[in-house]
Amino acid sequence: MTRPPTAAQLRLIEAADPVTGRLRGTETQLAALVKRGLAFRHPRPPRDHFLTPAGHRVREAPQDPVPPPAAPDAVAEPSGTAASGVFSARIGGEERAVSGPARLREVHSAWQGLLELRRMTRTDGATDRPCAWERTHLVQAAALALEAAGHRPAAAEGGGYRVRATPQPEAVAVHEPDPAALRACAATLDGAGWQTGEHTEPRTGARYVLASPRRA
Repeated sequence: MTRPPTAAQLRLIEAADPVTGRLRGTETQLAALVKRGLAFRHPRPPRDHFLTPAGHRVREAPQDPVPPPAAPDAVAEPSGTAASGVFSARIGGEERAVSGPARLREVHSAWQGLLELRRMTRTDGATDRPCAWERTHLVQAAALALEAAGHRPAAAEGGGYRVRATPQPEAVAVHEPDPAALRACAATLDGAGWQTGEHTEPRTGARYVLASPRRA
């Protein structure tokens, strides 16, 4: 199991810029955060260090700061927060879900962290297309884009979006029983840098959106 950050590392994380996640510390301290996957160093001058989405999650959950090994990754737990207490985007279908102002702040922070990760990992600094982490965590990335935009995730039963993996490489399926809400989900993903198309489930006739990260 990954060891939790030390008290000194937590102080650095908590002192990071609340929007950009920019860190201040000694080279040794920052290198230790990079080694844990909680920070990265920008390749261009002035080569500052920034929190990764995993680092942002640790800051949002100081009471249980055990990060997963990479970015906002955790498969969604029933509460919408992973078992370790760190943030997890709601993919829909959870039996118990956290809501309220605290959840909204968590979602906003995670989304801002992901946008910053896009910006800092692209040579042109663009944030309009998914980054490499999103391409390897498709369900979580798509769910975060939807939840951050205010779409309602499904509970154990009833309406709301559900994001699911598909056999198709680099593609997820977004299910939503309400046609207008389904189109709204597609529009949100389009705006977040995904390529979407609406399809029909052969067995049930239900409509769903197939979404893939856009490359250009």
